Amino acid sequence: MQRERSMSRKSGWPFASRPLALTLWAMLAGVLFAQAKVLLTQQEALRLAFPEGVAVDRRTAFLTDAQIAEIQHLARCESPPEALIAYYVGSKGGQTVGTAYFDTHLVRTLPETIMVLVDPKGEAERVEVLSFQEPEDYLPLPRWYAQFAGRALDDELSLKKGIHPVAGATLTARATMDAVRRVLALHRVIQAGASPAR
Repeated sequence: MQRERSMSRKSGWPFASRPLALTLWAMLAGVLFAQAKVLLTQQEALRLAFPEGVAVDRRTAFLTDAQIAEIQHLARCESPPEALIAYYVGSKGGQTVGTAYFDTHLVRTLPETIMVLVDPKGEAERVEVLSFQEPEDYLPLPRWYAQFAGRALDDELSLKKGIHPVAGATLTARATMDAVRRVLALHRVIQAGASPAR
């Protein structure tokens, strides 16, 4: 027992307080976990994007530095896409019906993950939030995300023009706007054979 007490002194933990410390750590972990709001799994989001009868094919793209720079230029956002991209192509009767991309980005200091479904014309068809780790007060209502449906990568795809901003969730709106523009730019580059425009 004497040896046990001396060991606890060396480690800097009073022996009697270890259970209390573990309890406090568990409570803190619980609070942090509770803040991470998971709304959809990836499989659930893909089922929303591609209804029954649509074949879904997972694909990957390896982007060069030049392609990443072109995507940033088209998207007009600072955050570049990852060099390795996984995306999901839905097809029916041999025809592509849509392509789904998942984008994780920081809102304020914590991440949001969204799915952007792009239609065969290269326009956003729907945006779904999978997870949101900022306080829930900063999460816009679903009808705000619905504004992106039918939007192309053009000057109207902006919080100053075609998309209404959100009072109290400015950073979320800005981060989501950048993500949608980034996905549409990425899709355009991939559809062009991952060859950046000159």
